This record gives sequence, C-alpha cells and structure tokens, in this order.
Amino acid sequence: MKILVSADMEGATGVTWPGDVLPGTPQWERCRALFTSDVNAAALGFFDGGADEVVVNEAHWSMRNLLLERLDDRVQMLTGRHKSLSMVEGVQHGDVDGIAFVGYHTGAGTEGVLAHTYLANSITGVWLNGTRASEGLLNAHVAAEYGVPVVLVTGDDLTCVDARGYAPGARTVAVKDHVSRYAAVCRTPARTAADIRAAAAGAAALAVRHTPATGRSWTVELEFDAAHLAAAATVVPGVAPSGERRVAYTSATMYEGIRTFKAVTTIVSAAVEEQYG
Repeated sequence: MKILVSADMEGATGVTWPGDVLPGTPQWERCRALFTSDVNAAALGFFDGGADEVVVNEAHWSMRNLLLERLDDRVQMLTGRHKSLSMVEGVQHGDVDGIAFVGYHTGAGTEGVLAHTYLANSITGVWLNGTRASEGLLNAHVAAEYGVPVVLVTGDDLTCVDARGYAPGARTVAVKDHVSRYAAVCRTPARTAADIRAAAAGAAALAVRHTPATGRSWTVELEFDAAHLAAAATVVPGVAPSGERRVAYTSATMYEGIRTFKAVTTIVSAAVEEQYG
C-alpha cells in the first residue's frame, strides 16, 4: 500500500495568520515544526494501518517548509517547486492507493482560517462545473482521474465540512475551530498529533484504487478582485472573459484543467501590484 500525502500549511495546527505561513518570518520558523508534526502524525498513522510506503508532497508556497529531519525514517518527501501536478504531484504514476490532504483549508470567498484558492489574495472565487471550489475539491478530481481516493483530510473545522462534499468517505480531523479568517480556537500539537495518527490508521483501510474517472469535461471559472487581473488571465490560450472580473475555460480532463489553472494563477500573480493589487 502506497499513500501520497499532499501537505499544505494554512490548515496546520496552530496556524492562524499570514506570518505563520510566509517563508522567512519568525512565526513561519516556529510553525514549520507544528506543520511537520501534523504530517509526521499522518505518516505514522498510515504505517500503523498497514501502509508500506508514504510519500509526502510539499504543497505550500515555496514547497520547502517541512523539516525532513523530523519525519519518520520510513517517509520519503518530495520538496520544491515546478511540478507537473503541483499539489498532487506523484498521483499520476499509477502506484498510489490513497491520498491524504494534510493542512488543507477552505476556498477563496468562503469562511475559514486563511481561506483562499492558490493565491493568498486576488482570487475571490473559483467554480468547477458551477460548484464553488476549494483546492481540496480541485485536487480530489485530479486524483480521481487516476483512480486514487482521498482518504484523509485535516485542517480547520470548516475544511472538514468542505471535505464532505468532495470526499464523503474520508476520515477528517479538525486541528482548530474557525473564528475568523485570522483567528481560531487551536488544539495543542500533542493532541492533534494523536488525533491525526488515529484517523490515518483508520483511513488506511480506505486506500483502495478505484476505476479512473473519465469521460467528463470540466469548466473552471475564476473571479478576481480587479478587472486588470481578469484581463491578464486571458493571455492563457482557451481562457476567456465570462463576466465582470471573471474568466472561464473548459478542459477535457482535470489533468489539463489543473495545469491551466496553475498557468492562470502564475500569470495573474505577476500582474499584481504591491499596493493596489
């Protein structure tokens, strides 16, 4: 049994504000240990449940946040940027039985601690075939094309609610309860590690490959907080205006859809001016 862990940071234990997740800040240094604790707990739980292999794909910001030296020796970690499938890199090789979303969060324009979709700001909403989409929902559909089920999701309490929409059978662990975008009632790392490990041990039984999901096209619509960002996004072939500050595109597969999404967000982030967005 091989488990892929997609590890984001905004949904990690104790994380509540931008300084906790921005590389180079003192709080980021502190929260790296909390983030690593969550990921390691998930890995230990999967091993407890019978996994033979756990690969962690770093999925936050620079994708160089986890402390490798604090992970169990059986874990392998993919770290660094510029990967074909970004947050779920590795799911496409045909040898992954289940995927875990650790440290995830809710989507842009919704309630949740540090809620966003790919860009910290600028994007005010994302819809997939008309359904408001978080990173979890987008990535779950990518994984489904390779027959890989989402078996575990951790983050704040609203992230766990969101997960019921795209992975209703997955185990979930709330490491904190949402108060506002920048505040939460947090559990201690000892408690969250125990909770995550127990949930992952149970989730291992759910790691059974499915028939790959095919034959469906995907329309992605994005809304931005400024008109010039929507205009910048249309530089990507196939992306067209769809409304005020909105663009949309349709892809034959979610593999293509998520890669186009990454292209759009990369171009849009380059079009943002420091003070005025």
